Amino acid sequence: MTRTRWLGDQETKPAPPRLALVQSLVNTAELPSGPDRLADPDDAQPWLQDRGLLAPGVGVEEADLELLRGVREALRAMLVHNAGGPPPSAAALAPLRAAAGGPARAEVDDSGRIRLSAVGTSLRDRLTGLLLVIHDAQRDGTWSLLKACANEECLWAFYDRSRNHGGTWCSMATCGNKLKNREFRARKRASH
Repeated sequence: MTRTRWLGDQETKPAPPRLALVQSLVNTAELPSGPDRLADPDDAQPWLQDRGLLAPGVGVEEADLELLRGVREALRAMLVHNAGGPPPSAAALAPLRAAAGGPARAEVDDSGRIRLSAVGTSLRDRLTGLLLVIHDAQRDGTWSLLKACANEECLWAFYDRSRNHGGTWCSMATCGNKLKNREFRARKRASH
């Protein structure tokens, strides 16, 4: 499926600013066989630097991208679960565990609120910061609204802003209508 909504990283159902990086990372690959922005270091480096996952002047190696692609797919598995799918397997979560080892520090603001932030310049260090954002979103309830599209040929990340938080599709026009029509035709064939 050609993703007409992949226009300069504009999302059709964007997440709140602090979860936007998670959404953007998951959506770097167009499934099942579309382009992948993390396929090679030359393509990935500007994308990573623009989003603060790679410090200026720091290069990206193939091993870094392999870890990052694993993190992306682990996050996608978590978003499938957020959408009502099965929980991610231990194997699916392994890249997140590998990325979780970066250093962090606690900061106290003037009101006494404590915030953890990642320190360091490596991609692994920056991924720790991404995991801290996810931790905060899990605590405040916004994480469960970041979901993967129910179309198994898509799995695009979207933020569910529906009133009852029962959103299923990244886009009704792109995926929802297509699958509903497919199900209707299957029911019609079965009844004849």
